[in-house]
Parts: sequence; structure tokens; C-alpha cells
Amino acid sequence: MLDGCGRTIDYLRLSVTDLCNYRCRYCMPPEGVAKRDHGDILSLEELADIARAAVRLGVKKIRLTGGEPLVRRGIVELCRQLRTIPGLQELCLTTNGALLPQLAAPLREAGLDRLNISLDTLRPDRFAEMTRLGHLSDALAGIEAAEAAGFHDLKLDTVLIGGFNDDEIDDFINLTREHPWEVRFIELMPMGPCAEWDKARFLSGDTVLQKVPALQQIESCGVARRYRLPGAMGTVGLISPVNHDFCAQCRRIRVTADGKLKGCLHSAEELPLRGLHGKELEDAIRQGILQKPERHHLTERRSDTPRNMNQIGG
Repeated sequence: MLDGCGRTIDYLRLSVTDLCNYRCRYCMPPEGVAKRDHGDILSLEELADIARAAVRLGVKKIRLTGGEPLVRRGIVELCRQLRTIPGLQELCLTTNGALLPQLAAPLREAGLDRLNISLDTLRPDRFAEMTRLGHLSDALAGIEAAEAAGFHDLKLDTVLIGGFNDDEIDDFINLTREHPWEVRFIELMPMGPCAEWDKARFLSGDTVLQKVPALQQIESCGVARRYRLPGAMGTVGLISPVNHDFCAQCRRIRVTADGKLKGCLHSAEELPLRGLHGKELEDAIRQGILQKPERHHLTERRSDTPRNMNQIGG
């Protein structure tokens, strides 16, 4: 359906948990987040009910997010349920990859179509520093397991951070020479723990083009401007929510793990969905779509949302 600005909304990002097995410095506090009571987050049945209502309203793509969605008990069964929804064309999931050695094959069997794997550095010491709890070897094993399970054309999501990984841009892009992956550089956004970081940390996606002028532009895909090195198997994507905002083309809504619909990642406005069923649930989702903000204001101020990224869904 159309929102109040005439944009077609056909993409739902559905968060299944705000918990994570990492503590990435730009996303979560060092102590993590308190585990909620079971009744404080959406059950698998509620998640599936919301997904079905959204698809009836025109959603064609669902991405499962967290926190880290693979720490959610029942994630494979949820994928199996969602895959049966008539009219759902694509079911995706974003993960840090650490649990993929155990779960990649069951997820594929359950009907998951595509994986995005977050990977902010290729250096073990930096990986440990940024994630606080993670090991690069686990993420790399997750990528290997995903490919072995039949997930092709993987997308690797790299948050571009000045003074942390901007000297690895070449290393990331070189991965696309021999792998059919899309390495996507995502601009760091002023929200949550990193909102007060030094401005030098917040780089434009165009930094990638300046450092690797050999990249040749190809067709865009969704919000990503896409490029390829001559002769490379894979591609490079630039996602620039701050410096090249794509608000006019945004086609997504989000539902948090505690059941709040957000029309925009950076808006403070939230609409509760818990306890609603059938037409009431559809009407609430329709209202949220119609009230979707025209744009964010990241070039003028920090994000308006009071939540950290793990509490919304990446």
C-alpha cells in the first residue's frame, strides 16, 4: 500500500529480540541489555500474526533482525512459519554470523532465502575490540557455513567508521575479486552509544569511491548504490543514509521485538501492535504506514529515536 507521501511500502523489518551475543561499541552499552521477561517480547505466534497481516497489506519482503536474531529460541521454526505465508516473495535475515555453523543449514531448509552478515573489520584484534565478546574466526566460519548450506550471493555489511576500519576499505573490496559477494559499506549514524562520538568517525560513503577510483558504477539495488571492480565476481554497495539520504525511496516499516511499529528508524513515534488481531491489527499497521514520516533529520541533529539500534532492528 501507499504511505502518506505516495511511497509504496512493501518491506517489513521484523525484530525478534533485542539481545545479542556481541556488544558492538556503536550499538550496545558494554554491559549489554537486561534480559526481558518472556511475556515482554513478541511470541513466535505474535510475530507470525503480524507478518501475515503486513503481507495482506502488500508487504512482499520480510527481513528478520535483532539484536542478533539467531539467539532467539525458535528462530528456525519462525522461518518455517513465515515461508508459508501466501504472497511473501522474499524472507531474509541479518546476523553477525557467529551461530551460522550450527544454524545455516536448518535455516535454509526452513525456507530462508537470503542472508546479510555483519562484518566491520577483517583484523582479529579490531574485531575483538569492537564487538567486546566476538572472535573474527567465528564470523568467518559463519560465512563458510552459509555458503555450504546453499546461501549464494551473500551480502557483507560493513559499518564505515573513521579511525577504525577506513584503512581496510581496499581489503574489503578485494574480497569481491574472487567471491560472488556484495560488500556493502554503511554510513555510521548518530544514534545510541555513538551519537556523541567525534565527527571524524562519521564518514561519507563517498570515501570508498575516493579510495578506490577503479570501481565502476552498475545498477542500483534498493537503497544501495552499487559498483564493481573490473573482472570481479562480486559487487560493492554504498548505503548512505546521512549524506545521500534515500527517504524519498524508502519502502520499509519496522516492528520492534516488544511489538511497536516504527515508520522510520530515526523517529520517536511508535505504534503498539501487541494484543491486536485480525482487522484491528491490519488497521493499526495501515495507520502506521500512513503516518510514516517524510524524512529523517540526521544532517541537522542526532537521531530522534530514544532506542539503541539493537532495540529497533538493523
